[in-house]
Amino acid sequence: MKEAIKKNKKIIIIAIAIILLLLIGIAFAYLTTTIYGNKEYAIRVGSLGLILEEDNELTLEKQIPIEDSEGMSLTGFDFRLINQGKIDTDYTIYLDDIPLEEGETRMPDSAIRYSLTRNDEVGDADNLSNMGVNPNRVVDTGTIEPDQTINYTLKIWLDYDATTEEASGKTFKGKLRVVATQPVGEKVSDVVLENLGDNGSTYDGDGVDTFITGTDPNNYIWYSGKLWRAVSVNKEAKTTKLVTQWNISSITYSSGSTDFEGSYMEEWLNDTSVDGFLGNLRDYENFIVTDATWDATMDATGLGSITRPNGTTTVTAPVGLLNMYEYQTSYRGTNYSNGYLNNGLIWWTLTPYSSSGVRYVSSSGYAYSYSPSSDSDGARPSINLKSSVKIVDGDGTIDNPYRLNGDNDTELSGTPLSSRYSGEYIKFGNDENNLYRIVSHENGTGTKIVSAEPLKSSGEFITMNFGSNATFSSTNTIGTFLNGEYLTSYVDSSYSSMIEDNTTWYLGTVGSGSSYSYKNAKYTDASGTTTTSNVTQARVGLLRYGELMSGQFDRYGNNTNYWTLTPYSSSYVRCVAGNGTANYASPSGNSYGARPSLNLKSNVQIVNGDGTLNSPFEIRLGS
Repeated sequence: MKEAIKKNKKIIIIAIAIILLLLIGIAFAYLTTTIYGNKEYAIRVGSLGLILEEDNELTLEKQIPIEDSEGMSLTGFDFRLINQGKIDTDYTIYLDDIPLEEGETRMPDSAIRYSLTRNDEVGDADNLSNMGVNPNRVVDTGTIEPDQTINYTLKIWLDYDATTEEASGKTFKGKLRVVATQPVGEKVSDVVLENLGDNGSTYDGDGVDTFITGTDPNNYIWYSGKLWRAVSVNKEAKTTKLVTQWNISSITYSSGSTDFEGSYMEEWLNDTSVDGFLGNLRDYENFIVTDATWDATMDATGLGSITRPNGTTTVTAPVGLLNMYEYQTSYRGTNYSNGYLNNGLIWWTLTPYSSSGVRYVSSSGYAYSYSPSSDSDGARPSINLKSSVKIVDGDGTIDNPYRLNGDNDTELSGTPLSSRYSGEYIKFGNDENNLYRIVSHENGTGTKIVSAEPLKSSGEFITMNFGSNATFSSTNTIGTFLNGEYLTSYVDSSYSSMIEDNTTWYLGTVGSGSSYSYKNAKYTDASGTTTTSNVTQARVGLLRYGELMSGQFDRYGNNTNYWTLTPYSSSYVRCVAGNGTANYASPSGNSYGARPSLNLKSNVQIVNGDGTLNSPFEIRLGS
């Protein structure tokens, strides 16, 4: 057994040197320059001007392992980025290894903890290994505006749980490398209106927005692991409204009120925790308008006659839904089943029909209304991209969607999968069932994934009973299959070795009516403060009701009903229907599909791919 340093009370001498050596910049002509110095490092090429300043040096000697609370209180290494140029500058800060002297042995990243403070935002303590693998160890990345200064403090300490084998007599030496580039590409608001193709056009009739219309225009955008459609461009602000192509989840709209404000839907969309949509959206403050206005004015007018809502009822929030006017405007005709915003599924809008019904779009493309507290329809989040966001790749087609500057990562080999985003695709498993998607990082260190669609055999969906009752476990019918045959026949040993040996699966009940929120699937009540005691342990499980990626990602008729692990009552289990709604069914009287969900270990790394459908991540188990 390895001997823990903290039990020895032995002083370990290590050297952690953070040496700021080079700053790489790319200007308009894509020139590259390298600047060396001690205290100030600057680039001024064309209109690009970035300065990196340090205040002090960070050297750790005669250190013993300490708790995170002590590490967070250390005096850190202070540095700042200053943009004295005339243009926005994208930057990435890397922490690179420095070659060791003869006789020195490198300390593993897993033995080192760190915390990064950006301006006044103090980062959580984390393992250095979660930054990535040298030379792709990313400290921070972002965009700095002209005349902006970003202040940083980096704190590094020896992990309290480091062992003698890991750290005794070993050394860590590193340097910070800042790569600065001139943003490239064209503004989203310009590109999406100019490249619509044969099946799209624009409608400019209301004086406020320019809408994209048509049957299948070239307006697909890939952002944060999800496929979106560009809907409209605001004429004054030049912001671009997007909506997800598919239903990311399906939930009950509210506790009874038809108001969007204060509803379960508004909460789920703007929940910044691991359970909500916004909390899993990549660097959303850099991409989306966080004080967007959503017009949720009531309207009972039939499709084809709806006028722009007058602002009687508005809500300010980062994420919303489309209203009925926006849906209607996407197709300049009468057969709305042909419009590009009809995804062949059932999904909520934010337009109330009355005091007892909220409007939704049916799988045939027409508008109806449902009770907000007794029905669970699909959720298609909508956001507004900032006017400064640029397109750097793609042609807007479904097979080659537009890629956004800052969300078009390349050379990800060695990057921890735990640093990636909900919705991104992964190659995992065998044969026709080898495509999965990231759900979240619910356990904090690993990556929760789910099969991209229910399991198939020879092209046909596999269906089965849930069990003899509504409680999921590793020994009920579907749990036995997932933790037995699935692990031996659908996932070979090279993949199964990446799966955490045990995961906690939350079995909170979500029925219907005013007392049930999507949070009841995991927490004791809608406040989301205490997790339910109704849990089970297993390697492989299913998604919860209302969880990310628990929607439908193909048109009705191309998919199938599938089980979740959330009870509706003691006699029924929640399932997601082929039309995108969340229903419930008898666990023993119905046979539905299965989408295996599992947690991958924290040391799973990316080998290849960019996380899109056409280039899913290929992964391996790291050291």
